[in-house]
Amino acid sequence: MKIKPLTGYLGAEITDTDIRDPAEFNAIREAFIRHSIIVIRNQQATPDDHLDFARRFGPINVNRFFKKLETHPEIAIVLKEADQKGAIGEEWHTDHSYDDSPALGSILHALELPPYGGDTAFVSMAAVFENFSEPVKRMLRGLKAWHSSRHVFGAAQANSESVKSGRISNAELANQDVLHPVVIRHPLSGRENLFVNPQFTTQIEGLSREESRAILEMIYEQCRKPEFQARVSWNVGDVTMWDNRATWHKAINDYHGFRRYMHRVTVEGCPLEPALM
Repeated sequence: MKIKPLTGYLGAEITDTDIRDPAEFNAIREAFIRHSIIVIRNQQATPDDHLDFARRFGPINVNRFFKKLETHPEIAIVLKEADQKGAIGEEWHTDHSYDDSPALGSILHALELPPYGGDTAFVSMAAVFENFSEPVKRMLRGLKAWHSSRHVFGAAQANSESVKSGRISNAELANQDVLHPVVIRHPLSGRENLFVNPQFTTQIEGLSREESRAILEMIYEQCRKPEFQARVSWNVGDVTMWDNRATWHKAINDYHGFRRYMHRVTVEGCPLEPALM
C-alpha cells in the first residue's frame, strides 16, 4: 500500500491496495483519520464489496432523499445524465449536517465518468479554524448553529430538475432542524473543527440575523481560500471517502453533455461534542 498526501492540509491518495481485503483496513482507516479524505485508486468493487467496506467503519445510513439502487437500497445513486444541467451537490456543503448524529463519512465509487471535468472539491475545516486568531477562536467555541434540511430537500424544491428527474424525492421527510456546536471536538482525531456550512446551516443561535450572517460569512470567506482546499480528479473504479465532521465538499459541474454516474454509501455518525478549552 502506498499513501501520498494530496495537499499540505488534507487528503491522501492510496494505491496498491484493495478495499475487499480486511487485512488492509486498519491502515486505510488510519489514513482516513489523519487526512480526512482518502482517494483509493483502481478498485474492482461490486455493490456488495462497497457495502462491506463501509460497514467496517460503522452502520450504514440510508439517505432519505437520494434515489436508491434497486438491488441495494443502502446505496444512493449520484447521477447526472448528459441532457441534465444541474449536478447534485454542486454547492459547498456537509452531508447530513441536519441530522442529530451527522454522518461519519460518505464513500463514493466512480462507475461512469465524463471525458473531462467532474472533479470533487473539499475544504479542511480544521485548517480553517486553526488559522483564525485566538480571540476569534474563543468567540467561535462558545457558539451553536442551527442546521436544516427543509430549504434544500423540502416542498419548495418541487420544480427543481433533480426532483423532476427523480434523482431527489421524499420532500415530506425534510423536517430536520438541529442545533450543533460551531466548533466541535472531532470524535476520531480529537482536533477542533468548524461545523457550519453554506447549504444546511441557517442561523447561529442567540444572534440577530445580521450578526449571524456576518460571522458565518467570515468563516466562509476563509473556507474559499485555495490553501485550505483539495480537489479530487476521478478515474473509473476510484473509491473516495471523506469525513463529514471535518470537511466541506462540492461537485464541480463542468462537463455538460456527458454522463457521470456514481454509487454513494454513507456511514452513521454520533452526536457532536463542543470543543471546550
